[in-house]
Amino acid sequence: MSRTRLQLPDNFQFSTELVIRIDDINYAGHLSNDRILSLIHEARVQFLNHFGFNELNVDGAGTIMTEAIIIYKAEAFQGETLLISVAIADINRHGCDFYYKLNNKETGKEIARAKTGMVFFDYDAGKMLATPEKFKKLH
Repeated sequence: MSRTRLQLPDNFQFSTELVIRIDDINYAGHLSNDRILSLIHEARVQFLNHFGFNELNVDGAGTIMTEAIIIYKAEAFQGETLLISVAIADINRHGCDFYYKLNNKETGKEIARAKTGMVFFDYDAGKMLATPEKFKKLH
């Protein structure tokens, strides 16, 4: 089986800390694989808020996810704090990629890395929009 590789950018524009909650834990007693997507969603929302945007209004444009890649590196457990770093890259006409690096805050151990493809979207018209100029300046 070939493995998917995900090269992270050298620089991240934002980071946040999230504590792993009991409902993030699966039957094996560690961070559930499906919860990573929820954690990076929260980190992306915080990233956008930090720069004065939200998912439905990035300088007048909404956002919609078109793809997600998650690479699992190590276990994490309830009560641990994750340092989630967020970067945007590969900005194009209609969107960009968000990259995420999840590390155990205390040990520095990499727990996961991820990428989500996002496009800017007009929900009322049901169509993609051009990447807002104010957003491009974040890169």
